[in-house]
Amino acid sequence: MPKKLLFAVLFLGMISCQTEEKGDPFATVAPEETRFTKIALVEGLNEPMELEVLQNGDVLIIERNGLLKKYIRDSKELIEIGSLEVYPDGEDGLLGMAKDPNFEENQWLYLYYAPLKGASINRLSRFTVVEGLLDKSTEIVMLEVPVFRGCCHSGGSVEFDGEGNLYVSLGDDTTPFESDNYNPIDERPGRPENVDAQRSSGNSNDLRGSIIRITPQPDGTYTIPEGNLFPADDPLSRPEIYVKGNRNPYRIGIDQRNGNLFWGEVGPDASEDSLRRGPKGHDEINLATKAGYFGWPYFVGNNKPYWKYDFEKQESLFEFDPMAPKNTSPNNTGIEILPPATPALIWYPYGASEEFPMLGEGGRNAMAGPVYYRDDYADSEVRFPGYYDGKVFVYDWMRNWIFTVSLTENFEYDTMERFMPNTVFDKPVDMQFGPNGDLYLLEYGTFWRAQNDDSGLYVIEFAPGNRKPKAVADASVKKGAAPLKVDFSSVGSMDFDPEDQLQYEWTFGLAGANSAEANPSYTFEDPGEYTVELTVTDREGLESKANVVIQVGNQPPTVAINWEGNRSFYFGKDQIKYEVLVEDMEDGTVDPGKVDFSIDYLAGGFDLIQIGHLEEELSVGERYINESGCKACHAIANASVGPTYNDVSEKYAGQTDAKAYLTDKIKNGGGGVWGERVMPGHTHLADDQIETMVDFILALKDPNYGDERLPLKGEFPITEVDNVEGYYVVQAGYTDGGANGIAPIRTQSQFILRNATLPAVQGNEYKGAAKANTDVDQFVKFTEDKSWVRFAGIDLSSINQLKLLLNPGGTKGSIEIRIGSLDGKVIGKTKTLSQADRPSGASGNWFPEIIQIEKTDSVQDIYFIFEAASDVSIWNTFNLYSIQFSR
Repeated sequence: MPKKLLFAVLFLGMISCQTEEKGDPFATVAPEETRFTKIALVEGLNEPMELEVLQNGDVLIIERNGLLKKYIRDSKELIEIGSLEVYPDGEDGLLGMAKDPNFEENQWLYLYYAPLKGASINRLSRFTVVEGLLDKSTEIVMLEVPVFRGCCHSGGSVEFDGEGNLYVSLGDDTTPFESDNYNPIDERPGRPENVDAQRSSGNSNDLRGSIIRITPQPDGTYTIPEGNLFPADDPLSRPEIYVKGNRNPYRIGIDQRNGNLFWGEVGPDASEDSLRRGPKGHDEINLATKAGYFGWPYFVGNNKPYWKYDFEKQESLFEFDPMAPKNTSPNNTGIEILPPATPALIWYPYGASEEFPMLGEGGRNAMAGPVYYRDDYADSEVRFPGYYDGKVFVYDWMRNWIFTVSLTENFEYDTMERFMPNTVFDKPVDMQFGPNGDLYLLEYGTFWRAQNDDSGLYVIEFAPGNRKPKAVADASVKKGAAPLKVDFSSVGSMDFDPEDQLQYEWTFGLAGANSAEANPSYTFEDPGEYTVELTVTDREGLESKANVVIQVGNQPPTVAINWEGNRSFYFGKDQIKYEVLVEDMEDGTVDPGKVDFSIDYLAGGFDLIQIGHLEEELSVGERYINESGCKACHAIANASVGPTYNDVSEKYAGQTDAKAYLTDKIKNGGGGVWGERVMPGHTHLADDQIETMVDFILALKDPNYGDERLPLKGEFPITEVDNVEGYYVVQAGYTDGGANGIAPIRTQSQFILRNATLPAVQGNEYKGAAKANTDVDQFVKFTEDKSWVRFAGIDLSSINQLKLLLNPGGTKGSIEIRIGSLDGKVIGKTKTLSQADRPSGASGNWFPEIIQIEKTDSVQDIYFIFEAASDVSIWNTFNLYSIQFSR
């Protein structure tokens, strides 16, 4: 090539690269999370299922109870535009929606739902939206799927690909609760049909347990596209099936450029591997680049095989072969030898995943969303950057995370990373990129089968340049008697672009005044409820708002617990004098019988630090319920998957055996009392925890249940001291009668007494220090000079000595102890220590260092700060195991 031509080519290439960098500075570099803004469009939806974003920015939303709603972008209204009569029980209802690829012209909408009347079927129909409303008279029934009513796994996601093919995901319609939470393949005669998934997921002649692919036609019929799993002329197979071997493919996503199909597979519940049944449950993220069989009910995860199990003889016969899965069930009406099983793209159990540890632990409910391409939104200022090109967005309904997954050129797993890890998501249930390349997100909210306040429609926008400011509004007091002076604060409001100067505007609700100060004061003269709004605006006119509600007319009661002992620790068996004092301005003399006071002992089991900072007062039983995740299926008052706790309490009120009966139910599982749904056992919970949960439930409708009220003044015996993880919860609360049109206000006071020896890993904050895990110990490693660990809110009253268990490792240094802040008062310090200072006779990895500290009669944050006297690194650390506080 001539040199001049070569130079010209190189020059043009450089210009091209520079243009791309300038146009998209985040083409290859991950953007900061602060460049994304999650904006609430509407909240308080009633079980939202799927969404469709229209070209004008309006959004269609379906709710499981049969309603079709539209969010109107310009007016910011949510209106109902249609409804279907649906069968609402189990997991059925209005489940899936997709707009036609030519929706702007033909107004066709495809809905997958369970009709209320007639045969037990789920139905795919096409409707027409006429003058903005769903016209039910235009319904064309395209497909009906016979189902077994009353249990599980309906699937129901509906999506189009870029070629005009329509996909519908269908669950296995099989109960998971009668097979010990392994694979349900019960072939015994006379059993209900919904205990054998071989009749659905393993059956080539049944649409359930599959993802179908069809091509809708203008007249409302459909044809079969080339490349589906089974031939069209096979009497033992359904030609609509594209993917087979699904358990509950609840949400699917399709790469609009190449047709790759992604879905989240909600897996079985077994928590342990079984040598003679098969693997523990896993959720899966799956990818189909072509038609295939994906394993259920014979395999899970990366083709982990289940055993052929004889339920009558309770014998395991053989492991299934993923290369030639064989369905010999008498309930099978299709072919016997299924195609070889395709393993999952990503798989993870309840516990930590060996292959994908970044996915965390806990409940699972995998889902798949869209694949992003920046070039599809060329004229948008809020489109996501090229960093996300070709990545698929996957999410988990239970774990509340979103990940982006990158694939290799051969569409194999490459990498994944958490998307917006510091942002709160509440049960994400569907997502779709809008016409501007911003991400629309539906969140279901906390409780299953409930209209949740924390459900809603949101949009996530990206700002490559100037970013929207953040508004934070707070008040020195939010409730009180009139007149009420309030100091308002905008502290925390910020702009992520440092050159911006924010402008502030406060409006004081019905009071009618405003202020341009950052932190104004205002006195409310008259009783009432005032919504105070803060608007912050940056130099380019972008703004954000925040509200704080002020209630004037009712002074909150005061509740104090006078406790003559230390309020952080117990130091062995003891008798502690106490008195609960309650005052209320409007109520006057307070009835002691209306004051709630309790001291409960917990043997341990969940995060002490979190419990110590709860803002609302909860019973110990409700805390265990929250921590155990039971409210995903049960709520106190609102109907959900299972009965409400109020209903359970009412049903068993006064029954002498109720506690033992319900404890056994929770522990071992069961069903039949509240319908056909079976509750799985909770054998992982300690018996005393379950009993405490049952006490809370039974007391809801029986105020005299277990009523052993403590007097408001007396002595309390500290007796439970042998369990180092056990702790006492001391709490008192009072609800006043309300005044001047302001609702009753509750005030509570609480604190926790812990064992006086704190593991170092229970610190609240770390800097330059890390938690380390070995087979026998958990401890804190100080990895650099001036690294530290902070313990929050420690009562130092009567504390005069600390004993630190430590190991200097291969370095030398000391630990300085400060209170209040990193620059706060020094109350103690170890001498400079190395391994040479190990006391003679000390055994094990740790040896004690005793420090006399300056007496401090207050509650303080305590900082343990490492000061290095020799080289220190992440491999050569100074280590702290525990701190014992002594009187």
